[in-house]
Amino acid sequence: MNFELLIPISLFVCITYAIKAVVDAGVRRKMVDSSGSQDLVRAMLQGEAERNRHGSLRWGVILVALAVGFGIVDAGHWDELTPAVIAILLGATGLGNLAYYAIARRQGGG
Repeated sequence: MNFELLIPISLFVCITYAIKAVVDAGVRRKMVDSSGSQDLVRAMLQGEAERNRHGSLRWGVILVALAVGFGIVDAGHWDELTPAVIAILLGATGLGNLAYYAIARRQGGG
């Protein structure tokens, strides 16, 4: 594996996340400082927290499904990238999204 590429990619991801965190904090600060009602601000912040939880749930389910897909590829001893390997990984991603949708619907927030 070419680890020389991993450092710039990691740096880019960290810088992007830091910029997003600063911008989100600024937006929240402006919402709190605005003359809007406290109920509106509270409802917006609770909605944002709910979206963050659902995002975490979605990525967790998808990554677990992809891990299962990679496990199937490894168990099948498929060392080359073939259409069947890609189909297994895409199918695992699709099943992860469907599982997230079912879980979110059951929780009543989907």
